Amino acid sequence: MRVLIVGGYGTFGGRIVELLESEKALSLIVAGRSLTSAKQYCAGRGKTAALLMAAQFDRDGDLASQLAFLGPDLVVDASGPFQAYGDGAYRLVEACVAARIHYLDLADGSAFVDGVAAYDERARDSGIYALSGVSSFPVLTAAVVRKLAAPLARVDEISGGIAPSPFAGVGENVVRAIASYAGQPVAYLGRTAKVIGRPFTQQRRYTIAPPGRLPLRNTMFSLVDVPDLRVLSQLWPQAKRVWMGAGPVPEILHRALIFCAWLVNLGIVRTLSPLAPLMHWATNKLRWGEHRGGMFVEVKGAGADGVTQKHSWHLLAEGSDGPLIPSMAVQAIVLKHLAGAPPRVGARACVDDLELEDYERLFASRTIYGGFRRPPRTGALLYGAHPW
Repeated sequence: MRVLIVGGYGTFGGRIVELLESEKALSLIVAGRSLTSAKQYCAGRGKTAALLMAAQFDRDGDLASQLAFLGPDLVVDASGPFQAYGDGAYRLVEACVAARIHYLDLADGSAFVDGVAAYDERARDSGIYALSGVSSFPVLTAAVVRKLAAPLARVDEISGGIAPSPFAGVGENVVRAIASYAGQPVAYLGRTAKVIGRPFTQQRRYTIAPPGRLPLRNTMFSLVDVPDLRVLSQLWPQAKRVWMGAGPVPEILHRALIFCAWLVNLGIVRTLSPLAPLMHWATNKLRWGEHRGGMFVEVKGAGADGVTQKHSWHLLAEGSDGPLIPSMAVQAIVLKHLAGAPPRVGARACVDDLELEDYERLFASRTIYGGFRRPPRTGALLYGAHPW
């Protein structure tokens, strides 16, 4: 199976290569605008079971001819920032559908991921799948919410957050995306109706504490623009609130970003995009704290008896394993495809193509641990844990 990874030598693309390079059945085409960078990256990986090939690929160029030349079975767009694609944002999706090539992307923008569904009929006619948002937000969150909501008769609120290790390493395109939307209006479900929020101007504190593990320090999370704000409300339309946040550390840098987001919100500055290079430098140079990251998902609702319940799931990743989690959804889908169980054809947000068990199999060999916290039952333990 030939897999073209656009942005393959970047932060997320490189992690996808790292996760898939042990598969003999794969030929990984590591591509980007710089052929030299692609060659250097492939050479640096050493001997791998998968065949690694470097290629030049310009997503703003003639896509049809580039795809025909490289001949992939699957394209993974790990470039971004997807919020900045502007006109022709879906050119690569369209080219893959026309060429009957499967497509995945790691888009983190709610509008981009939501818009991929417009190509559903064409993708089904072409016999291919085109999945957007193939990352922790919303793939893992949706899989967890399905587990948390199972005992509930009604889902009222869904919330979650990711707290990366300060040593995780943040890619330039991720920072550019954050700078582009911080303080800008974004629609999400409030407690009573759809409201317009401003990313990084709304906060909450939360302690990520998987049962049986040392919890992370209490973390401040800020609202972020992720696909979950739209797609989770479509999956659980009865929910009155969907809120997702990020908890970057050190907190002093997080507070500086909050201050800048308020400058945008108040109209003092138009956008933080010009600050993206400085933000990228600060995020990757001013680092201290524990080398651990985590994630939580919380669902509030009511059981069949009408009694309000709160269920939560907590994830802890030690050391350098945490940064791999956003790319593991791509790994899981590719492995399932190789095993003869590809996603169903069509174009959509990737919210029901993987289950928590698919992640469990990948977490098992790493220092990644998770567990559920549920309301106590008579004669039962308060916590139920999954040792991952």
